Amino acid sequence: MYIVDGIAYAGEKEPVIKISGVRPMEDYKLWLRFSTGEAKVFDFKPLLEKPAFAPLADKSVFNGVYIDYGVTVWMGGDIDISPKFLYDHAVSDEGAA
Repeated sequence: MYIVDGIAYAGEKEPVIKISGVRPMEDYKLWLRFSTGEAKVFDFKPLLEKPAFAPLADKSVFNGVYIDYGVTVWMGGDIDISPKFLYDHAVSDEGAA
């Protein structure tokens, strides 16, 4: 149990996941370092078919990824993606430095 603003919740509070490092890779993949200290690789290619992410099909736009307040963003913040989604769907990169 945990309490937030005087309200008690059952279970354990999940840590807030943030991005602390990002690097575009070949074939529309992102190398990511999370606030947990873990490094993972996320394959962005399947999301390029979604209208919200279609502009990222342009390799120069995709490679312009950066971090804004713990979130990966592109195009001045016009496109972003949840750090929790990336964390849940990326695969471990045990060889990452």
